Amino acid sequence: MCIYRPNANPQRVVAVSTPNVRKSYNCAKCPGYCCSYPIIPLNKRDIERLARYFGIGVREAKKKYTVPREDEPMTMRRKADVHFGRVCQFFDTEKRNCTIYEARPLACRGYPEVAHCGYYEFLKFERRLQEDKALVATTNGT
Repeated sequence: MCIYRPNANPQRVVAVSTPNVRKSYNCAKCPGYCCSYPIIPLNKRDIERLARYFGIGVREAKKKYTVPREDEPMTMRRKADVHFGRVCQFFDTEKRNCTIYEARPLACRGYPEVAHCGYYEFLKFERRLQEDKALVATTNGT
């Protein structure tokens, strides 16, 4: 199975292989922390998938949905978010979920496919500590 793990840059993901593992987290109960990563890399197949999903051409999809960042030629555009500052442009900030789940990029399809999600563990701890099941814990001290 292909997954994505942070490399030297904690806000960039890289593909690695790992055996299937049993998850101890529920993404449906998360406010979308991974969707706030500044760099969500896209490849040619991701752009083709987005173009097909929206019924537009590949060039138009690339122009409309991507922006170069650092050394990545194509990354997901972002928008404002009350909890994390900026999130993926396709993240529903009200419902806290992906609006293009069927057409999501490869980086999102494989992430985080590990037994434990660090943010989810942090979130559960903060929710218990604050006695608030709906708390959205941020990691930037605000």
